[in-house]
Amino acid sequence: MSREAGSPLLEEENIKPDTRHGVILYVEDVSVSFDGFKALNDLSLYINDGELRCLIGANGAGKTTLMDVITGKTRPDVGKVSFGQQVNLLEMDEAQIARAGIGRKFQKPTVFENLTVFENLELSLHGDKGIWANLFHKLSGEQSDEIAQILHTIGLVGECNMQAGALSHGQKQWLEIGMLLAAKPRLLLVDEPVAGMTAQETERTAELLTSLAGDHSVVVVEHDMAFVRSIARKVTVLHQGSVLAEGSMSEIQSNPEVVRVYLGEETGE
Repeated sequence: MSREAGSPLLEEENIKPDTRHGVILYVEDVSVSFDGFKALNDLSLYINDGELRCLIGANGAGKTTLMDVITGKTRPDVGKVSFGQQVNLLEMDEAQIARAGIGRKFQKPTVFENLTVFENLELSLHGDKGIWANLFHKLSGEQSDEIAQILHTIGLVGECNMQAGALSHGQKQWLEIGMLLAAKPRLLLVDEPVAGMTAQETERTAELLTSLAGDHSVVVVEHDMAFVRSIARKVTVLHQGSVLAEGSMSEIQSNPEVVRVYLGEETGE
């Protein structure tokens, strides 16, 4: 695990990815096979610094495998994956990638249900050294301010002393996004954030993710096309492990290949 000058990357070091060319994530010529099945097939993808990207595709298109490769859960057979220009993610394990500034939120929220909303965020602060060390550590004024800002961002100021288990499904999703934010990621990978949400929660989630873009790069994997339309600046369509198309939502909707292999299936046409 090294950078341009070959110096070792220390665990406690705050990585600043080189985004001078405007790109924060490079996925280049990546292929992944499972028992002869190509889950990813020579896939290349570039995420710009501060952008909100939606990733869509039918089941089996490769979306989850791509997220697994970016976060170190799956190693590709071939290809390159880097955070900025210099940080080679394929030389790092999952924990190192998370510390480097890449946060992932799975579809099902995983919060500490017996702890309060505030305590969940406290545990997730950047530089966390363990559950008990964190819970018995007195927060600095700066850390308290960070948590207050996150509570405001995720819309849970009034619920800060509530046990996380008592939150609604949507509120748990927002809390988990807040827990990721506490670790100060540059890149957020968010998997199906509105599954099971009410219409009001879905609208609030759209506002939340849109507000995060700019300070963070956000990649949203989602099947709900109405939700994608509400937040999408740029959409990438995966099909059989490769990028089928990229562009604005209107460009994607009018792309004959996308309509044929994906959007037509979604609408039952």
